[in-house]
Parts: sequence; structure tokens; C-alpha cells
Amino acid sequence: MSSSLPLGTTEYRIKGINHYLPSISIDGCTVMVTGSALKIARIFDEELVVRSSLPNPDSFLPKLRASPLKADIFAFSQRPPDNTPHYTYPHEWDNWAMVPTTSFQTWWDALPQESRKNARFAEKKGVVVKCVPFDDTLIQGIKGIYDESPIRQGRPFWHYGKSLEDVKKENCTYLDRSVFVGAFVGEQLIGFIKFIQVDEIATLIQILAMAEHRDKKPMNALLKHTMEICEQRGLGTLTYGNYTYGNDNDSSLTEFKRRNGYTEVRFPRYYVPLTLKGHLALKTGLHLGWKNIVPLPLRTYYVKTRAKILARKTAK
Repeated sequence: MSSSLPLGTTEYRIKGINHYLPSISIDGCTVMVTGSALKIARIFDEELVVRSSLPNPDSFLPKLRASPLKADIFAFSQRPPDNTPHYTYPHEWDNWAMVPTTSFQTWWDALPQESRKNARFAEKKGVVVKCVPFDDTLIQGIKGIYDESPIRQGRPFWHYGKSLEDVKKENCTYLDRSVFVGAFVGEQLIGFIKFIQVDEIATLIQILAMAEHRDKKPMNALLKHTMEICEQRGLGTLTYGNYTYGNDNDSSLTEFKRRNGYTEVRFPRYYVPLTLKGHLALKTGLHLGWKNIVPLPLRTYYVKTRAKILARKTAK
């Protein structure tokens, strides 16, 4: 079986750095390949593709195998809340942090007292939260947040020092389905959220606030207002990335999500081997990456050591 599908490239950001990855269009979806030693094919921005446009893997796979795109594994997932495996391909359990958004009041009443207190405290400190248009004023505000510090959470912050042009380019994706929520003190943007509507799900792409204004609890205020917007728009759930990362169930980010009403929703992520190397990788677990192979205590030690080194360099 041969294919005349043209091979191209797709721009993809990995840790803030633009890469041009091999890609191809199959059934209206862009399929790209990441990795060097082990090449994994996946649908570009799969979590942002509307459900009706996602291909059926059984009919999609023969076209991928016949294409000139070289990959060892094809990875795809079922979209929550559909979490019963429908396919016989090998799979691992992935997860999202999700919260129902059909009733703001139900969510608010179920929050811990401290979380409600933090949201109210933000209002008392003069934090104003509102939807904002995507314009030059917002872009400049986002750049101001990006440029606050070259280090965030003990690691280099890859948005630091970017040009206005790059900030605009990276935040203007899916504008027809995007909502921007800004937190302000006076005229200054001190935090923002971007979420994208995907079917009935609001997918949170970015949430960031200035460390200088951490005492005003802008993150809590942003999440509160975003929940109100989701209810008004008739959206069913709001996702906020992963609930847990690897086997770390006690990170500060997971705790923040837990305190704001998020729960873990698990779903199958399938890995279909396309080559002998792909089969071997699945048997040894190499398809999950080094972070899921290295023991948690060793990874924790590495993260803490890196944070100390970066802190010393920044202080100089």
C-alpha cells in the first residue's frame, strides 16, 4: 500500500522553544512526530481538536503506516469523561484535573473555607477580575508578567524576555474559541487565564500571576471568575492540566487544584507500536519517558538541587 501524502513540518513549542517537527495531514488532522531515539507520532493539539474531527483509529492507522511519516509508536487518547477503554491497543492511564462547571454555586459551596476566604480577600485587596479582549494592551500586560523573573518555581522560565511579537504569536492560537480573563490592580494586569472551548469542555491553557502580588491571591480570584464564565456559557467542565504528574501525588500544584475543587479524572492513552523498536519500548516502559522511570526520591532530589543552583545564580 503506497501513499502520495506530502510530508511537511509543524511548528511546535517544547519548553518555550520552537521546533519544526516532521508532520503530515491525514483525514483532516495534522500528525507530528516527536523524539529522536524513539519517535512517537501524535495528533497535533489533540486535546484542542473538537471531538467530531478526531479520526477513528482503526481506519486511521493503515493510512499512517502507509504514509512517509516515520514513527515507532502512535499515541492517542480517549477524551474524558469517556474513560472506559474502547480499543484493544496497549494503553496507560493518564489523568486530567477537572471540575464540573454547570453550577457555580455548587462548586463555591463545596470549597474549603480557606479557598473561599482567599477569593474574597483578593476582592478586598482591590483585585478586579474580568474578561478582556485580545489586543495590544493585553499582549503588553502578559509580557509584563512574563518578564517579572527569569526563574519560576525553581526552574528557568521559558517565557522570560520574549518579544511582543512572540508573545502575541504564542497567545493568539484558537482565538475563535478562546477566552482571556485578566486580574487587575488599578490599570496593571497582575494575572491572567486563557481557556479554549473544546466541545463542552473549557480547557485551561495558561494561568499565571505575578509573584509580587501573590499576597493578593489573584489566582483564586481568576479561578472564581472563570467558573462563573463557564456556567454562563453552558460549559460542563473546566480542565486544568494534569492532576498528578508521574507518580508525584503531593506536589504544591496538585494541592492547589485540590483546594479549588478539582478532582482527578483518569482516561486511557493508547500506544500503538509501528516498528520493532516501538514494540520493545512498550515492553520496557521507555515510551513513558525518563521521568516515569526514575524513582520519585531521585527526581525530587534533582529538582531541589536545580532550584538551589538557579537561586544562587539569580542572586549574583
